Amino acid sequence: MSKRALAWQLLNSLKTRLVLSALLFILVLLPLIGVALNDAFAEQVKSAAKNELSAYVYSILAVTEVENKRIFIPELVLENRFNLIQSGLYAIATTENAEHKQSIVWHSQSFMGITPPAQFTIPPTGKNAFEQIDLAGAPHLIYSFSVSFASLNENVPVTIHIIKDEQEFQQQIAQFNQQLWTWLLILILVMMVFQLSWLIWTIRPLARFTQELHDVEQGKSTQLSSQYPSELQAVARQLNILLNTEQTQRKRYRNALADLAHSLKTPLAVIKSQVDLSEASSEQVSNISRIISHQLKRAQTAAAASWHLGIKVDEVANKLLRTLAKIYREPQINLSGEIADLAVFKGDEADLTEILGNLLDNACKAAKSTVKLTVTGDAYQLQLCIEDDGPGISDALQTQIFERGIRADSYHQGNGIGLAIVRDLVDSYNGRISVSRSESLGGAKFTVSFTHSV
Repeated sequence: MSKRALAWQLLNSLKTRLVLSALLFILVLLPLIGVALNDAFAEQVKSAAKNELSAYVYSILAVTEVENKRIFIPELVLENRFNLIQSGLYAIATTENAEHKQSIVWHSQSFMGITPPAQFTIPPTGKNAFEQIDLAGAPHLIYSFSVSFASLNENVPVTIHIIKDEQEFQQQIAQFNQQLWTWLLILILVMMVFQLSWLIWTIRPLARFTQELHDVEQGKSTQLSSQYPSELQAVARQLNILLNTEQTQRKRYRNALADLAHSLKTPLAVIKSQVDLSEASSEQVSNISRIISHQLKRAQTAAAASWHLGIKVDEVANKLLRTLAKIYREPQINLSGEIADLAVFKGDEADLTEILGNLLDNACKAAKSTVKLTVTGDAYQLQLCIEDDGPGISDALQTQIFERGIRADSYHQGNGIGLAIVRDLVDSYNGRISVSRSESLGGAKFTVSFTHSV
């Protein structure tokens, strides 16, 4: 079976679909939840940072005074980090003249030694701006708030900028991400184990149902015996009824055919025993007898309509090889067989015996000393190969030998009906039969192939 066909068969399996859907649900949903939680936490951290910097702005404004249009802010403020040089938390006060030229009128002690940005964002009075800037080669968050102080009947606009190193917030997000994805990974593994265990338990009746059907196909059982859930119990009950009905009908059919054959046998024997019966009439009676036997055999098979139980080929083949070895002792025919243990014929044992028996018997008649049977098979096909070391079959006869009444020159006995029976039996199981020359023995090689429906 090709890889593509195998992949399609796996995807066409209900078990595979359930497992894949469960895994897809876990592997897609939980990571999406993780991404959503991560984004929500990052937004929460950003909002908390904005509120924190906003509080610092109001603490600076609380100590800000204006005299003669000048801004006065103490060098030391209440928040101690503003008083430590390059502590990562900075406060700056800027003003903007009519030409929109900015100037720093005050900065905290922590900002000493740091080059300020070329331009600050100046929001409208009473408004704020929150953004990210690059300061001293590192990302920082900056919160800017504009106010206006009244001095000598004039307004003095000023903007307070609070800058904080972003590393602290990134560490919070990184720590949250690590814990989040660690627990999500553990949750994914736990849910996968739980889901797979649950699915295995749920579909276990299907596996048992499949195994019992396989046992019926292999001929190991004739009924489905296990108790199943209500959804499958009705199917199992109907299949058992079908099996019983089919087996009963086949038994009746065979008994009726046996009775018919027996009832015809006696009148034909009486006719044939007549002393004054001409040679032509006697030959016609023999032909009638052979035709009746052939048609009865065809009717008995009814392969396409029967339940194809599995018959192990090695049991039938070995029995035939032992029997033929006793028949063909003079001259001695060496019969050998290479039969796969798992080779199964999904049909009637009598039909398999008829097919192998006819082909092996014909091979023994044509062979000089050796007949070889090779049987290979798996769950999808069965192949029977019969070879002999006789003179073989001419190319002209290879296309005609399966016709009724045609007999190969190498067969010194027979009436040519055996291969026709084989062909009809093989056709009834939708199989193929072909004849060629044996590469190893040099004689005829008959190959019969069956494809099993799975």
